[in-house]
Amino acid sequence: MEDDRRVWPPGSHDSDPPWNPELRRTAERSLPASPPDSLPPSARLYGAPAAPRRPRRWPRRAGALLAMIVAGGLVAGLATVVLRLAVPQQARTAMLIDATAAVEIPLPEGWRQDPVPPVTGFTSAARHGLDTLVMARPSGAPSDAAKATAQAAELYSRLLLHGDRVSVVEDRPITIGPYGGHTRSLRAEYKDVVNRPAYLRVMLLTKPGRTVVVVGLLQPDETTSRQALDAVMTSVR
Repeated sequence: MEDDRRVWPPGSHDSDPPWNPELRRTAERSLPASPPDSLPPSARLYGAPAAPRRPRRWPRRAGALLAMIVAGGLVAGLATVVLRLAVPQQARTAMLIDATAAVEIPLPEGWRQDPVPPVTGFTSAARHGLDTLVMARPSGAPSDAAKATAQAAELYSRLLLHGDRVSVVEDRPITIGPYGGHTRSLRAEYKDVVNRPAYLRVMLLTKPGRTVVVVGLLQPDETTSRQALDAVMTSVR
């Protein structure tokens, strides 16, 4: 009896196991004619393998549009970062709040309010580093603002400055918002080489029903630092 086994591919010494002649005849009737030995036995039953389908590609225009959208998003993101880096954020303004004297003083960056004023009688204080100090306290209404301010400056000069030579830098009336009053500034110098010149400013501010004394102290006394201290003191409100 003739062996129905075939060898695939042609000329190979390995062979597929025998397969059912009846199924072979059915498959051969249903499949289109193919050249002899052009398909393996399994293809005669199930048909020739279909060519793999290529993944669907985006049209070129759609791909270009997507690239533009992505690039635009990146540019916008970079622009936002650059703007955030280029424009400095507003420094948070601290506040010296004195409920007893009923005043507030905005404090620039680097300043902080002291929990306890370093001088007895004052109800609030703020400082910048170790060289600048501002204090406030309520006071009784004076009959003569200029004289009361001069007396307060003399008192705090002996208490805080201890200078070998003390000179008056400024003495004049002042108006800040609803307050009127007087201010007096002193400069202390020392004979020793350790202590550098110091600056003291006293402001007596009055309005109906309220009087406030604000004192500023600075050492060493330098033009830029003095201007910064004066700006803080005159921002009282």
